[in-house]
Amino acid sequence: MPRQARVIWDPSFTKYDFGPTHPMAPIRLDLTARLCEALGVFDNAGVEVVGAEPAADEVLARVHDRGYVAAVRQASEQPESADPSYGLGTEDDPAYSGMHEASARIAAGTIDVCRAVWEGEAEHGVNFCGGMHHAMPDRASGFCIYNDIALGIDWLLEHGAQRVAYIDVDVHHGDGVERIFWDDPRVLTVSLHETGRALFPGTGWPSDIGGGDASGTAVNVSLPPGLGDAGWLRALHATAMPLVRAFKPDILVTQHGCDTHAEDPLAHFAISVDAQRSAADALHRLAHEVCGGKWVAVGGGGYEVVDVVPRTWTHLTAIAAHAPIKASTPVPEEWREHVQQVSGRPGPARMGDLTTEDGPVWWRSWDMGYDPNDAVDRAVMATRQAVFPLHGLDVYFD
Repeated sequence: MPRQARVIWDPSFTKYDFGPTHPMAPIRLDLTARLCEALGVFDNAGVEVVGAEPAADEVLARVHDRGYVAAVRQASEQPESADPSYGLGTEDDPAYSGMHEASARIAAGTIDVCRAVWEGEAEHGVNFCGGMHHAMPDRASGFCIYNDIALGIDWLLEHGAQRVAYIDVDVHHGDGVERIFWDDPRVLTVSLHETGRALFPGTGWPSDIGGGDASGTAVNVSLPPGLGDAGWLRALHATAMPLVRAFKPDILVTQHGCDTHAEDPLAHFAISVDAQRSAADALHRLAHEVCGGKWVAVGGGGYEVVDVVPRTWTHLTAIAAHAPIKASTPVPEEWREHVQQVSGRPGPARMGDLTTEDGPVWWRSWDMGYDPNDAVDRAVMATRQAVFPLHGLDVYFD
């Protein structure tokens, strides 16, 4: 019998650390793991928690240029020598000692859960330490050194997967994964993100649909700033869900950057933890519907490191464990006491943001009609018009 969920974690992952003033603070990973432990998620009988050793250079070279890997190694050994032409030593991606090993460990973790799910060792796999979706083959970008997601998908393709679907709900466009598989019709990449007119990396338009024989397999939903729960979930269900059903993947890979949250300091959405939990639940259900439950979920962005990231990724891990946590569940006091000690504030008191008692977050189905005066509906319609016909789907009703 396969385990229910294989989860990547040990404290060595906090060595992915760009420094004390950088937004991607490693404490977000430690607090997530501590919250999982406090709520018993890691103790569930079906959960296996494992670490990872750094991926070898030849593994990284499946996706990344060897010259780039060598440049990361050099910057890791001598941070002052970092080459900005590779995106290293910049404000977003400052070089630090041990950077190569820390980044390669994250990559190995995502490859490992992809392997475990594909080979039947586990039904679901979670690496909340991963999700480095901006890393390009030849350069670092947007806090991302090695693209663990692309490396995991590449492993799946190399070991027999015919079709892989990837859904990215980070507030930023999943540009690195999209670029790497731009011309590969075996990989469907779907990114829901804040418009590039307002946010890094300034890409991800509905008209960007993939190259050559892969036309239609890159999908971009470019959404307006200020977006709330109902519009965000409407956009997800009106685009990603029907496309994945039509694509019929062998396995589903999802990225759960939680920088969509209202309190995130780097973006402009207004999403709740409850809606992020709802999205994870919906994608989990989609995996069971379309590919026999083969599901790999990774983390990503998220820069409100006390109130948001730990709760959202604990919900994600619990959903993968088939032991979901109610949004009304009190946050354990021992966790809040630890947070008070390390951050000077106690953290949230319950596992959700909303006052409703564990009911579903409300959103309006696309079947109820299209409103051309609504900015979210216009964004959704632009995406549907660009790619739905290429998948045999009706622009209005599917």
